[in-house]
Amino acid sequence: MNYIKGHILVNSFYKTEKFMEHYHCLQNSAKRQGVELDIIENSDILCSYGNCGEEKISRALDGDLFLLFWDKDIRLGRQVEKICHEKNIFVCNSVEAVAVCDDKSLTYQKLWEWNRDKPPGLQIPLIPSITAPMAYANMGYTNTDFLGKVIEELSLPVVVKECYGSFGQQVYLAENMEQLREITLKLGGTPHIYQKFIKESSGRDVRIEVAGGEAVAAMYRYSVNGDFRANITNGGCMEPYSPSARECQIALDTADALGLCFGGIDLLFTDSGGAEVVCEVNSNAHFKNIFDCTGINVADKIIAYILSQVAS
Repeated sequence: MNYIKGHILVNSFYKTEKFMEHYHCLQNSAKRQGVELDIIENSDILCSYGNCGEEKISRALDGDLFLLFWDKDIRLGRQVEKICHEKNIFVCNSVEAVAVCDDKSLTYQKLWEWNRDKPPGLQIPLIPSITAPMAYANMGYTNTDFLGKVIEELSLPVVVKECYGSFGQQVYLAENMEQLREITLKLGGTPHIYQKFIKESSGRDVRIEVAGGEAVAAMYRYSVNGDFRANITNGGCMEPYSPSARECQIALDTADALGLCFGGIDLLFTDSGGAEVVCEVNSNAHFKNIFDCTGINVADKIIAYILSQVAS
């Protein structure tokens, strides 16, 4: 086997204990599997054009067989990925997959495109959703007449989500038109979507971690404080979950449709009793909670998948 060396590209300006813990977990998993994984930050290799920036990136990755793209600096990522392809360096997740998952409206657009090519029985179940019409940030919405159409299609209450956000943040519930208008005007030019409220899943969901074409771990998350969101960061609880074959297939199809090598797929419960509708997708899902809950180290699965792609 060739000597395996790679980098994990992370954000220079988001070094909370929670984030650093995940980076070190990946490094430790790599070390256990005979892989050297070094951290490189987005400010170490600036995205620049028409000068020596490209050479600096190339030198920084010299000798690598893979790059774990664990940031959302999409412009830098596209430049780095191009250079990686020229140097035959394996990149995961792809920059395009991360960009699509980072924007909730693009996530649903990509899944909608997948469904259009599939017969009904093979489509990915989605929450009925509407992307807010674009408004310029310096003006916001000069009228909110379109909200009547939103309610007509989705009914009340309506879930409002900013397109960019994690850990259940930037997610709101509008019980009536007045609240919906207030939230919409507050968001102004911030990209956001409106979604049907799935009452059967209020305050609970399922997170399925996938890696290398397998559903490797799952947990049931639930709120104990009346919050309609189930995220652990918002005070939710968790317990191990054994997903059905149908739930696993939905998670795997979702990852496939979005081009993910690994990620966390959040599913909502329906009146069928199962968690069978896609809520959100996280390309760089934090996996400490699911490790604490299930004892399964997703980092080990990610590194093992990378080895299967680059080892000879």
